Amino acid sequence: MFKVAIYLLIFIFIAIFILPFFYTVSAFDLNPKEILAAPSFSHLFGTDRLGRDVLARVLIGGQTSLIIGILSATIASFIGLLIGITAGYFKGKVDKSIVILIDLFLTFPTFFLLLALVSYIQASTIILIIVISITGWMSMARLIRSESFAISNKPFIKIQKLANVSNTKIIFKYFAPLLAPIFLISFTFLVGGSILSESALSFLGLGINPPDMSWGTLLSDGKAVIDIAWWVSFFPGLFIFLVTFCLIQISDYLQKIANTKEVIN
Repeated sequence: MFKVAIYLLIFIFIAIFILPFFYTVSAFDLNPKEILAAPSFSHLFGTDRLGRDVLARVLIGGQTSLIIGILSATIASFIGLLIGITAGYFKGKVDKSIVILIDLFLTFPTFFLLLALVSYIQASTIILIIVISITGWMSMARLIRSESFAISNKPFIKIQKLANVSNTKIIFKYFAPLLAPIFLISFTFLVGGSILSESALSFLGLGINPPDMSWGTLLSDGKAVIDIAWWVSFFPGLFIFLVTFCLIQISDYLQKIANTKEVIN
């Protein structure tokens, strides 16, 4: 399943970011003569209630969803990494303060916190990346903190501290390689979660606004005609499912490898 997930994810990324250069059908042109046309050779994914080609819109919307998912997960991961290492390495009052901060953010359900933030801000791609990043770093921080505690208690780390080796050198030379597996595992989960968060917000009308589009907005557009034109919502929903499924499979595989190495060590 890991190989299948990797190949499928590569195929989806190639389709989303390269195929629009060759598939010349516009995602914005209205065609009153082909409203809600079923999938066919002329329109592989059919058309929506304004006669727009669904395949072209899925490709363009996918670029928005994937960019938001990857960038917000990247920012959130590095915020969590920095905070988690700081707490696990320095411990004491620093750790207690960071734990209070993490618990404060975790007090509010993440999705409702997202809803609260975007309700007062005009949503855009950049705003969604920032908001999802702000609300998505806590899980990474907790994992990195617990791993950093374990690493800081290892004898060779204590020897480095007694030898007055700089904190920066210890963190980059010793902590970074040991934390890399858990970071990659958590990052893949965060990408999938960020894509789902963006899609949910856009589906509710609080995310990407027309004329821009994402997989979430395409899902929302199709809900009014789902009983007579299933394809309008099905294909963007299928891509969301496939991407998140692949990321979960990759994350599970990385976790198995990390656990195996840990048992051997």
